[in-house]
Amino acid sequence: MHAVAGRLGRLIGFELTPGQRSDIGVANSLLATLPKAEHVLGETAYDGDGLRALLAERGSTAVIKPDPTRKNVPAFGTGTYKLRNLIERTFAHLKDWRRVSIRYDKLARNLGSTVAPAAIIFWWT
Repeated sequence: MHAVAGRLGRLIGFELTPGQRSDIGVANSLLATLPKAEHVLGETAYDGDGLRALLAERGSTAVIKPDPTRKNVPAFGTGTYKLRNLIERTFAHLKDWRRVSIRYDKLARNLGSTVAPAAIIFWWT
């Protein structure tokens, strides 16, 4: 599951993909539907020149932890990156729902039908 959370840690969008699919490939489709953000935070799996260029075109600052094997390591703000715990807490709240955390639903459409109401209820609380 790939997700985007707002500054309050509420789930804005998510996409379900097979486990063998790369993380960075989903980032473009998730971010395309969202308005411009001042900062976009992501983990090392989202570190790529293409995504960084897309974010720069949109006027967003990429705060993505660089891959340690990169030859040209881009600038990285560790202070802002600490805010990434919001998405981790969002996933923790979703996993409060037993059906989401254990993944009883093996089909993506069924799991999405479980995650969406959980995200809506989390939005209200």
